[in-house]
Amino acid sequence: MPFPWDGASLSSSALIFLSILLMGLSAFKPHMFDSTRARVTDSFSPILFWVSLPFQHVAIFFHDVTGLAQLQADNVRLEQENIKLREWYQTALLLDSENKSLRELLNLKVDPQYKHISARVIADAGNTYVKSLIVPVGIKDGVMKGAAVLSGDGLIGRIVEVGEDTSRILLVTDINSRVPVVVENTGQHAIMAGDNTSDPILIHLPQDSEIVQESRLITSGYGGMYPHGLPVGKIVTDSDNVMGVVLFSDFDTIQIVRILQKEIPQTQRKDN
Repeated sequence: MPFPWDGASLSSSALIFLSILLMGLSAFKPHMFDSTRARVTDSFSPILFWVSLPFQHVAIFFHDVTGLAQLQADNVRLEQENIKLREWYQTALLLDSENKSLRELLNLKVDPQYKHISARVIADAGNTYVKSLIVPVGIKDGVMKGAAVLSGDGLIGRIVEVGEDTSRILLVTDINSRVPVVVENTGQHAIMAGDNTSDPILIHLPQDSEIVQESRLITSGYGGMYPHGLPVGKIVTDSDNVMGVVLFSDFDTIQIVRILQKEIPQTQRKDN
């Protein structure tokens, strides 16, 4: 009669018994196998290191790829933010420049009987022979031909052409410009004539005129073309003893102008 346990069953039973024995010993004496476990770990650690090394490289590679993608996304986002910041910066500079021009216009006082229309310069229609500016206001806005035009510093010209939506300003530097002026501290009258340069000249001065350098010039109001008292510039004399005018207005920086319109009395409007 064969033995009921074969070799496999005996081996399994032996392993189970050994496991139970080891578990019991480790439960009652947990430090008994520490040194053995340490030696086993030391023996297998080089193998474990080399086995895990490829997985570590793969993990580092995927981490670098993920980090590079994140950096690229952050770079795109930062570039977009920089574009917006540059746009806002340019807008802020433009608004600051406009505010400065408007403040300068407000600081220039004129006769209360004149109302004004503010307009932005949209084109420089000047060339070597004609000095003029274009503004986007016209008949619809109440602009009239002949109206005086100011910057924030002083007189720059007058309206010579008026359309429905635009007007042309003939600058005081144009060769066709003539402005009746008066020397503020002496009361002497003269004509400021444009010569297509940045500094007009003074003509029709009395022969015995004794005018101090850098005397201030204002409009005299003669002829009714320009209101009295508008600031124009200061007198300078060149090496040939020719009197010229350094204008208060800087024509290279003009952005916004003020067009003066004389108020028409209500009775006169009804008569017209």
